[in-house]
Amino acid sequence: MSLIWATRGKSWGFRFLRSGGSADPLIDYEDVFSGLDDQSQAFRRLGDRVALRFTDPEARKDAAGRPIPHEFVLTGETAKGMSSLEKAREKIWPLVADEYAKIWDQPSPPAARD
Repeated sequence: MSLIWATRGKSWGFRFLRSGGSADPLIDYEDVFSGLDDQSQAFRRLGDRVALRFTDPEARKDAAGRPIPHEFVLTGETAKGMSSLEKAREKIWPLVADEYAKIWDQPSPPAARD
């Protein structure tokens, strides 16, 4: 599975939790999300990559009361067959939901992993 995952927690700001194997996931993230800054939900296919953004399905909010967004860059086999926001969310969220549930209210996020 190749995905970059960026989100924030209850008390920690925007962080990459998965790097997708990239030495600098910010470059890939900025490229695929360019122009989608003000959209709370997004799905965009850009060649063999997909940008996916949705609010936390459990309706969690950070300490300031803002909804938690989850943002993904999907590539390769992970991006294949993705045709809509709904289908992508249904496939990707179950892969990270338990992991996020364990860390979202921790004082600091774990280091990004591949």
